[in-house]
Amino acid sequence: MSVFPSAEWLNSYVGLINSSEEFEEAARTFQAEIAFVFEAEETLGVQADIWCHTEFGDGKCKSASYDVGPDGAGDTTFVIRAPYSVWKSVIEGETDPIEGMLDGDLMVTGHLPTLLKYVRATDELVSLAARVSSSFVDEMR
Repeated sequence: MSVFPSAEWLNSYVGLINSSEEFEEAARTFQAEIAFVFEAEETLGVQADIWCHTEFGDGKCKSASYDVGPDGAGDTTFVIRAPYSVWKSVIEGETDPIEGMLDGDLMVTGHLPTLLKYVRATDELVSLAARVSSSFVDEMR
């Protein structure tokens, strides 16, 4: 079981993404670098913002780096950020990511209509995140 957030969790997630035929089909024309930011919530055990950099292309996650900081995220196509607790609710299926983006719970920097074009791929990413055998940092204290 991987603790969210952690490099181990991210690696497990990427493994599921890259073995998913559904994601490959839904994202076959999606080319983007995305930074995911898990914002600090000290009372829940996340002491500082955690930046993850991912690169997608040809229906695969080509690379993923954990805790790279804003400088290590590079010139990304999108930055999606939210407090740790919001990400946890997305992974647990309590928050729909598209609704979260539209409502502002998940803050998106970049061209949102491009992400919305790939709703099926986004839904598959969330479904795969929920399939990672996860424990959560706030539940370990």
